[in-house]
Amino acid sequence: MTEPQPAQLKPMPADWQRALAVVAHPDDLEYGCSAAVAAWTDEGREVAYVLASRGEAGIDTLDPAECGPLREREQRASAAVVGVSRVEFLDHRDGVIEYGTALRRDLAAAIRRHRPELVITLNHRDTWGGVAWNTPDHVAVGRAALDAAGDAGNRWIFPELAEQGLEPWNGVRWVAVAGTASPTHAVDASPGLERAVRSLLEHRTYIEVLTDEDPETYVRGFLTGNAERMADRFGGRPAVAFELFSR
Repeated sequence: MTEPQPAQLKPMPADWQRALAVVAHPDDLEYGCSAAVAAWTDEGREVAYVLASRGEAGIDTLDPAECGPLREREQRASAAVVGVSRVEFLDHRDGVIEYGTALRRDLAAAIRRHRPELVITLNHRDTWGGVAWNTPDHVAVGRAALDAAGDAGNRWIFPELAEQGLEPWNGVRWVAVAGTASPTHAVDASPGLERAVRSLLEHRTYIEVLTDEDPETYVRGFLTGNAERMADRFGGRPAVAFELFSR
């Protein structure tokens, strides 16, 4: 009996100018989709990053007071490699980020500030493909980003934001989720893959405690392998895949 073949991935929409990527920690975007970000900034599109935390609980051997500023510096350097200069941190506490109105409000405020047409976030489901358990921070931020895309356009949800000068923004047309087990769209990873490797390598302190491998070997293998696994579903081209939700 022939196994059913996964559906082919569609190209991501191209009729937009501004995107906002919203994730929990430094390195989330570099593991998830920075090759796509590099391709988009090459095309002249504007991409900004908002991180809920500074990743201060991510390295066991470093006290959070030292780790947070270090990982912030690495994140800013990493973003610059793929053409992103606007990087914001919301200072939710790493490891215990809570889904709820406080997080939704902060993300709605960020969306109103940046006024994107496309919001990008990371897998918000309980598992990575039903194999590995996801972290509560990823789940909370991904789900809140999906909700905040609507919250940002409703002046009666978080009316205090308008009082602070952040007028409603109802211009989010899509939310794209990276790292999903159910992708629908993709971006050719080839033009941005080398910069994606260099971008993730900027998180060297974190990577060196994560693996005993040579950092470049580990990073290149991880990113190249992920992109090549999508090739059969995207015309033979290595790809960064997204699950796209329209608004």
